[in-house]
Amino acid sequence: MSWQPIGPIDLIAGTPPGGGLDRAARALVRAIEAHGLINVPLRVVNVSGEGSGKAWDLVVERPGDPHVVAITSPNLATNYALGLSDLDHFSFTPLAILYTEYIAFVTRADSDIRHAHDLLRRLGAEAGSVTVALSTAAGNPNHIALAQITRDAGGDIKAPRVRVFDSALTALADVMEGNADVAAITAASASKEMISGRARAVAVSSPVRLSGPYTAVPTWSELSVDCTLGAWRGISGARELAPEHVACWESVLSRAVTTDEWNAELARYFWTPMYLDGARLRDYLDVETTQMSALLAELGLAQRGPRTRITCPR
Repeated sequence: MSWQPIGPIDLIAGTPPGGGLDRAARALVRAIEAHGLINVPLRVVNVSGEGSGKAWDLVVERPGDPHVVAITSPNLATNYALGLSDLDHFSFTPLAILYTEYIAFVTRADSDIRHAHDLLRRLGAEAGSVTVALSTAAGNPNHIALAQITRDAGGDIKAPRVRVFDSALTALADVMEGNADVAAITAASASKEMISGRARAVAVSSPVRLSGPYTAVPTWSELSVDCTLGAWRGISGARELAPEHVACWESVLSRAVTTDEWNAELARYFWTPMYLDGARLRDYLDVETTQMSALLAELGLAQRGPRTRITCPR
């Protein structure tokens, strides 16, 4: 590689320690450090709030600086479409998508919602009586998944009461405290409570069943519900990165996801590999951004359409 970092790297995570974006950041750091893929200090900086918006503000302030990168997700596109932010993928330099994780619908173990059909029945007959906790922003894939199953059940997609939190763990705690009926959160975030017997997942949004405590949990598609949706995690840098900066980061990230350390994290958190960079990444983001905007418009949530094609070096 023609360029190498010359100072410490800030890896920005838009959730508190233990949250979904934080888990991605720390897993990546472990893989990079274990194999010396970067020869400068790499630290995780947690900046939660505004659906990761506060985290992205830090990156915006450092145009052209290859020493700051951030964990990204579809929230960038959905926040823009919802009119909650003026930033989208176009505002940064997309570097890679690392993996995707699927959404679990989780209740307390003593909840009257014991099975997916119980939730569907409630959403179809009295959706307004269902309170759902999710993270990290309204209109994100978790929220879209809720809208999809509500629509499939015949209910009003705008009727469920939605409570939004900065991390999936906080959303789950809201359910455990009895403030919400269901949490729509990444599967890894509920595994400890499920293993302890305090929580129960009624369905997941994955195309096939997940492992571990989820082996007995049906997918929505098994139940003939049109909801197969994941929330990917990736890495983006500041805007105006030079081609040599992009090439360096692509080399580091593509090697990191082949390590034993990274594959152990995939298994630990029920993550599904989904590595993309370069032109394939930009094409994927273009298509997904358009699809997400159209879906949010269909659900009556979108305030504006996607911007023009994403461009970045290489």
